[in-house]
Amino acid sequence: MSRSQKLRVLCYDVSCNKKRRRISKALEEVASRVQFSVFEARLSDTVLRRVVKQVEGLLYRGDNLRVYTIGRPGERYCEVYGSGVPIENNTGCWLL
Repeated sequence: MSRSQKLRVLCYDVSCNKKRRRISKALEEVASRVQFSVFEARLSDTVLRRVVKQVEGLLYRGDNLRVYTIGRPGERYCEVYGSGVPIENNTGCWLL
């Protein structure tokens, strides 16, 4: 993992089904879906800006995309319960 990559949580609230599908497709190209409208990924600032710009062009009035960047100290407090997708780690692969 590059030092420039940070754990990002991206989530959206979009009213139009057609736009929602296009947004989810764009996010699926760079992130792992962890809930219906929530994605996680390790992204550089450059890749994040590109994806956000792409999604912004699809948002209608009242729709939104939220991006949370979780720093290394905060990652220690991230936990997954149940059968959810594990948080991406530094190794580049998941052990299930």
